[in-house]
Amino acid sequence: MISKKSALKKVWFYFTSLLIFILHLPFVFAKGKTAYVTSPSPLKMESLIPVDSMLNTLRLKVQSSASGIYDSLRLNLLGLSKQAFDYAMQGYNYLVETGKLVNDHIISIVDFSLPSDKKRLFVIDLGQNKVLFNTYVAHGSNSGMATADHFSNTPHSNQSSLGFYETLGTYTGHNGYSLRLEGLESGVNDNANRRDIVVHGAAYVNEALAQSQGHIGRSWGCPAIPENLHKPIIDKIKNGTCLFIYSPNRQYLDHSKILHPAAMYTSR
Repeated sequence: MISKKSALKKVWFYFTSLLIFILHLPFVFAKGKTAYVTSPSPLKMESLIPVDSMLNTLRLKVQSSASGIYDSLRLNLLGLSKQAFDYAMQGYNYLVETGKLVNDHIISIVDFSLPSDKKRLFVIDLGQNKVLFNTYVAHGSNSGMATADHFSNTPHSNQSSLGFYETLGTYTGHNGYSLRLEGLESGVNDNANRRDIVVHGAAYVNEALAQSQGHIGRSWGCPAIPENLHKPIIDKIKNGTCLFIYSPNRQYLDHSKILHPAAMYTSR
């Protein structure tokens, strides 16, 4: 009897083990399969890509799009430098993406690489792909004579300030119908309101002066425009559009936080 019981135990153990093995086969294969499947990372893809790489990709896309607009509007024939336009669109796109602009179909560019006897204000409707205005614009009296070479954010400096602005509302003051500006770049133009830097019309900004003396008059730092055009221009660009004042000034171009937003991350 003892030997029979021992044999029965062995048979029972054998079949029990076999049954357990069969029942666990699906789980064994399931584990084997999951070892070769890479599950999605819970992190966003952006967090795995270096900020500089993302910005370079975005910059290339912006430049490609900007080139199409620049070429289609033949802005080179109007005198607007390609570099000024590319920088303007780069910053404009950043401001749109970060929600800084209320009215994003208009961009105004002042190209201070040109002397003041040239029409260096360009107002462009990006929605209609159309140049709305191309006319004269003054720079500050202490920024230079025919060309603007010196820039400041300091009150009473009577110099122009470079960079990106958002247009605000209008008012009627000492210079008549005028447009307030908000400087969007700390240390570059954010004293615009304190300095009363506004868009306004001025008698000293006209083609006759440009032709007779080789330059127009100068302001106390405001981007003053011709009297016969100031109202329609102001009405078109007021209330939340982008204004970019450009110069091939390396100090500004290399350190602008809008043109180089990656610096905001690497400096932390």
